[in-house]
Amino acid sequence: MWEFWRRHKRKVYVTFGVLGSGYLLYKLYEGHKRRLSDLERELADERRNEELIRSQIKEHFGKIQTIADSTTLPHVMRHLSSRIEGDLDLTHLMERLMKGKDEPNSLTAAEKLELWDRLKILNFTRIVLSLWATTMVSLYIRVQVNILGRHLYIDTARGLGSSIQLDEADLIDRDDEQQFLASADYLTNVGLPALISCFETATSEVLKGKQLKDFFNTTVLHDTILQILATFLSMGSPHHWMGFLMPEPSKLYNSAATSSSDSTEPSPASKFEQLMLEAQAVLSSSEFENILDMSLKTAVDVMMEDIKVLCGETNLKLGIPLAKLLPRLAHMSHILLEEPNRDRYIQIVQSMPEVEMFFTLLYASTPAS
Repeated sequence: MWEFWRRHKRKVYVTFGVLGSGYLLYKLYEGHKRRLSDLERELADERRNEELIRSQIKEHFGKIQTIADSTTLPHVMRHLSSRIEGDLDLTHLMERLMKGKDEPNSLTAAEKLELWDRLKILNFTRIVLSLWATTMVSLYIRVQVNILGRHLYIDTARGLGSSIQLDEADLIDRDDEQQFLASADYLTNVGLPALISCFETATSEVLKGKQLKDFFNTTVLHDTILQILATFLSMGSPHHWMGFLMPEPSKLYNSAATSSSDSTEPSPASKFEQLMLEAQAVLSSSEFENILDMSLKTAVDVMMEDIKVLCGETNLKLGIPLAKLLPRLAHMSHILLEEPNRDRYIQIVQSMPEVEMFFTLLYASTPAS
């Protein structure tokens, strides 16, 4: 036995070494296989979780979009249209002119000329302001919806990354959400009188020297409307029109600071204030400026087609005296503010490929922190 061990001990050692190494490799393989299986299981669970998150985000974002399209936008536009109709009512001017026609002695020549000039300014002011406000408010509400949607996505993703359930994620409070959407009424409730004044100034500048006997054809009318828009947009500081559409950021911060009188430290902006500041950043961007410019030009082109039908395409092509064109423009501004036609303008503008692409990129971008 001893002799056998002495002669074969090396082989025995080698055999045990091979068996031990094999067993060790087997254990390592089993451990690696188990870790891979666990990892695959974790990845599958994560994918299922992400699908659930996306589904819930899509559902909530869809609800926001539905609220904006079915409630917020129609409410804001009806309220805005009513205010424009009331604040730029031309009935009293038309009645005075008609009375002057029926009773020649009731108005002097100077008074008639003043009334006609006032009617001219208010007519163009009303139709161009209505076009700008309808286009601008519809785009603003869509900006709001996309900002809410991407915040929802980012907040939920943060919750997922920190192992927090969806219901516990740092989502936007419903009150902030509703307050943010309700801010679309700011133009109607606060900004409209100043906006009308600015548009009157722009219209007066463009129509300076235009006489009632001057002929307006398709090209002249189209160019006049675009000139009024361009003059308005170039007045004051860049993006001055935002002051009509939404409150200034400084007022938002001041309201936050005064709400905490016990602290000397400035109060952090609320979620609502953060949303408003982000909306301002979008509206003041060069990308939105380009979209607004294209949208307004498209809206003007659509309106010109409607005016051609109203006036008779041949008549407008040849030219109509301004005095005869004004009543038709007054009727057109009324049509523009009516719900079916107003909605058609909004739909045409928002379905433009450039507009769709802008809002797709906006939704995909990361909110400012």
